[in-house]
Amino acid sequence: MKNTRVYKMSFVSVYPHYIQKAEKKGRTKAEVDEIIFWLTGYDEQTLQQHLDNKTDFETFFAKAPKINPNASKITGVICGYRVEEIEDELMQKIRYLDKLIDELAKGKTMDKILRK
Repeated sequence: MKNTRVYKMSFVSVYPHYIQKAEKKGRTKAEVDEIIFWLTGYDEQTLQQHLDNKTDFETFFAKAPKINPNASKITGVICGYRVEEIEDELMQKIRYLDKLIDELAKGKTMDKILRK
């Protein structure tokens, strides 16, 4: 399932869609950011640098300070694929983020989303 087009997409081109999806369901940009920080280890400043630099997904995840060890607890189907079965490591990380944003939009609590 290697899709190099997705890898080269800038993170900033998708980020507003994450926020829009969350806000449509009464959630906030702060919650979207919290999910990104939890998954990647970025903070507000480093996230903003990636947005300003139009970093692609491949670089965004490659430079992530620390992928959360509980990310492996993210399971379920997103875009027709079971996230826990995706073999391509980068695509799996992208889908982890998609899945977490989806859970946020579906009204799950932050504790459940962040696998606490």
